[in-house]
Amino acid sequence: MMQYLFQSFNFRGDGIPYLDLIQGIGIEEISHVELITKTISRLLDGAPEYHGKKYDVPGKGGDPVMDMAKEQQNTQHFIHGAQGALPVDSAGNPWSGSYVHNHGNLVLDLMDNLVLESTGRLQKCRIYQMSSNKTLRATVAFLIARDEAHEMAFAKALETLGVNWGKILPIPKFDSSQYPEVKKLIDAGINREQYTFRLDGSEMDKIFRGSAPANDGTELVTLKEPRESYPIPPAPERPEEFAPGLDPELQKLTDAFTEFKEKKAKEMEKKAGPNPRDKKS
Repeated sequence: MMQYLFQSFNFRGDGIPYLDLIQGIGIEEISHVELITKTISRLLDGAPEYHGKKYDVPGKGGDPVMDMAKEQQNTQHFIHGAQGALPVDSAGNPWSGSYVHNHGNLVLDLMDNLVLESTGRLQKCRIYQMSSNKTLRATVAFLIARDEAHEMAFAKALETLGVNWGKILPIPKFDSSQYPEVKKLIDAGINREQYTFRLDGSEMDKIFRGSAPANDGTELVTLKEPRESYPIPPAPERPEEFAPGLDPELQKLTDAFTEFKEKKAKEMEKKAGPNPRDKKS
């Protein structure tokens, strides 16, 4: 994410199709970070099996309600993260700008990005095999398919620059359609789509079009945004983590404010008509 964004921020010259391609993938990666954090939170949510009431004091009387947390792979998910995701890598190292490569040379940047997507897809396939949990597999399968689309994007960009990436850097060859969740997404074609996420137009489709570099008979398609989107459900409160930690008095104040906002919104709608932002596409 940060690598693609900084490459696009620092882009020089008039190769706008390449800028749009790198930036579009960078913007999409922000949503992938959100998707992963929501998945981690969903998997951690309620793990201590605490069933106290909202305004109870968790652990009163000395009961260790989160005793199981100390035996987990990363206890910081419970201490710092309140059963949520943290900005760390898979080894627990905090995110850092030291691994952001912005060479100032388009070919090198694209090669670097292709390596990232290839190794990322490979590692996600390993993660897929580590669990049969449906939530985890649904997320990982989607990311495997999208990583393949990004591989195709950077490979296609290199081809337009005359770089024989297949000889220099063979993508690990394995058929991820062997995974049923991934096959469903590949059959839907999302592994050959790329999105611009721009309101002011994009030249990405000057690169991301035509036959896929995988030479499997598939075609690349540039779209403004994904064909389908889904709402993110709100996360439940976690009393044992004191999150969000509203006492009865603050809860009453919050409820009153919410009621006031809803009342005002209805009054304004009566006067000015429906809010166009609330219009469903």
